[in-house]
Amino acid sequence: MDVALGLLSLAAVVCAVSALGRKLDVSVPLLLVLAGVAASFLPFVPRVDLNPELVLVGLLPPLLYAAALQTSLYDFRSNRRAIGLLSVGYVVFGTIVVGLVVWWLFPEIPLAAAVALAAVVAPPDAVAATAIARKVGMPRRIVSILEGESLVNDATALVCLRAAVAALAGTVSVLEIGADFLVAAGGGLVVGLAAAYVLTQLRLRIRNVAINTSTSLMAPFVAYLPAEAIHASGVLAVVVTGLIMGTKAPSMPNGAARQSQRSNWETVQFLLENSVFLLIGLQVRTVIEGVQDDSLGAARIWAGCAVILLAVLLLRPVWVFPATYLPRLIPSVARNDPAPPWQYPAIISWAGMRGVVTLAAVLTLPEDLEHRTVLILAAMVVVAGTLALQGFTLPALVRLLRVQGPDPGEDALAQASLTQQATAAGVERLHELRTDDDPPEVVAMLKRRTLERGLAAWERLGRPTAEAATPSQRYAQLRLAMLEAERAKVLELRSGGNYAHEVLSNVLERLDVEESMLDAVIEEADVSGSRAVARPGGDCEHLEAARDPEVPPEAHCDACVREGTLTVHLRMCLECGNVGCCDSSPATHASRHFHATGHPVMRSIEPGEDWRWCYVDDLLG
Repeated sequence: MDVALGLLSLAAVVCAVSALGRKLDVSVPLLLVLAGVAASFLPFVPRVDLNPELVLVGLLPPLLYAAALQTSLYDFRSNRRAIGLLSVGYVVFGTIVVGLVVWWLFPEIPLAAAVALAAVVAPPDAVAATAIARKVGMPRRIVSILEGESLVNDATALVCLRAAVAALAGTVSVLEIGADFLVAAGGGLVVGLAAAYVLTQLRLRIRNVAINTSTSLMAPFVAYLPAEAIHASGVLAVVVTGLIMGTKAPSMPNGAARQSQRSNWETVQFLLENSVFLLIGLQVRTVIEGVQDDSLGAARIWAGCAVILLAVLLLRPVWVFPATYLPRLIPSVARNDPAPPWQYPAIISWAGMRGVVTLAAVLTLPEDLEHRTVLILAAMVVVAGTLALQGFTLPALVRLLRVQGPDPGEDALAQASLTQQATAAGVERLHELRTDDDPPEVVAMLKRRTLERGLAAWERLGRPTAEAATPSQRYAQLRLAMLEAERAKVLELRSGGNYAHEVLSNVLERLDVEESMLDAVIEEADVSGSRAVARPGGDCEHLEAARDPEVPPEAHCDACVREGTLTVHLRMCLECGNVGCCDSSPATHASRHFHATGHPVMRSIEPGEDWRWCYVDDLLG
């Protein structure tokens, strides 16, 4: 009963604090840590002793797997040099230097124990980095590097920790450490690839959604446990499996299983990720009480912990800036990957929050180690200090350096272009499959529904949604009202007892699926305040040759005015300057102008938009 009550309380606090953080626009991880610290000193809150095995085996694999599923393998590969220099080079560098600092501060602590602490505090945490980075709105490349680093660096740190603990028990050579690292990395890679292959084959053969989803939830442990059994890196095996499964998932059959897995992993990640930060805070009281009677003295201990935190903060930029610019002194590297502005390494240097892996790893130190509680307190100070100092100030630093995250307007434009090309492929396939026996109304309905999805993506651009609802938004509003009435009628009929429960459940489930799709349309962010600038989509002679005539003042679609039809967005022909309405407008005068004249390129003349579309090549420019 106590365990059940504790888990219920943990989940309730996580949900309540997370909701409060989102309402106040405060970083949820930091708020949870503070809530845990405050709760640890309340008399009615029992002492929480965090079991390191629970974290390293029970929490870390699913957290890393969930993060890897959302990480692009292509982005990971394109940034592999930066990720490698941070996840391996920086961790080894930090382990050596911080270890020497700890030994200098506390000579009573063995050097091997000092290095063990340094290995523990060396890797930034995947959970903390992802949570903070996505909230701040950093450039995508910075987020990709931070995510990639924090996915892999735990493997390096745990190998360094194993070597240091082995040195405490005896002697270990540099050759043995190198061999251990190769076994851990190579074995983790092989096990991760094997696990991904097995899981992929299972998913291809399992059609049941519940079984398929359950297989996905087992995936991190399928990779982690065999790797650890052969003394390889279970962390690396989980990351490799997650990256491959996340890349392969969209091309696998069974969309219902993909949707179920996505929803379940979002829930698992939310509960585990936020519980981790709350558990970090709950450890504070236990750790502080553990060092009160240490022979080193409280003042010396706290001063030493502050110096260790300072060393951790300073060593990251000392490594990041040279690691960013020195490789680019090689001409071939500079040509393929030009040096980024100095603001990028500055932000990466300050985005080094430590998390639960640091705390769990330090708890694995031998129980009989002298001054063990001091090492645990130092790790706690580094975790709390980096979360507070870097986590609270990182958004301000990003704003101060004027580094822009992904532009919503550009993203919406790219999404519309991608959807348009996918829609064209679907319509082309429809024409290939249709036969003379197919009812014309069925073909027309399929084509209309496919085209409407593409038009909805274009409608996100243009004028503010406050001016008037676009056709897709108005459709969603009206259809949601209809679904509400349909659901009410089904529930009314349910009370009569004339329909079987299974029949009622199937009808209600279909209504829920349609409602969830419409909710996405209603909740899409308004991007009208952003500048929608097209990125080159490819080579097109029409786009290159098109001139850009002056936009007439008070531009409008003359054809819509004459015919009395609605104009959603305005487009202008770059051949003759004709202004027409977009394809979401009932009369589609811009497209009709192309079919009548053959003029290939039009551009948007909506406020804040700067993009062109070639009708001939279906290309954005």
